[in-house]
Amino acid sequence: MKCLDTYALVEISRGNPSFSKYEAEAFLITDVILAEFYGIVLREHDERTADYWFRRLAAYSKPMSKELLVESVKYRCKHRAKRLSFFDCAGYIFARSQRIPFVTGDKEFRDVEGVEFVK
Repeated sequence: MKCLDTYALVEISRGNPSFSKYEAEAFLITDVILAEFYGIVLREHDERTADYWFRRLAAYSKPMSKELLVESVKYRCKHRAKRLSFFDCAGYIFARSQRIPFVTGDKEFRDVEGVEFVK
């Protein structure tokens, strides 16, 4: 089981072969990651395409507790110099709470414990 971030979802939706293998593996995403991804697809394509991806991924999406959301904000503040997005921090903190790898291609997470970095 792995936790995918928005970067991974975007690359999957674009057919990037470096990320396509994650579709066949067991994975989770957070509700906030799903919402961010929906917004990206909506901006880059249209509502129909965004709705398609929402329906396709909704079963893999899990809510985050308020405590984990606060931990995400703390993590972001602690690593302010990296200019991390709240969504990325939330996905990372969620993955750590589940004791599963966080899959991303975001360079800010290269060499971070618990991250499976894919370029």
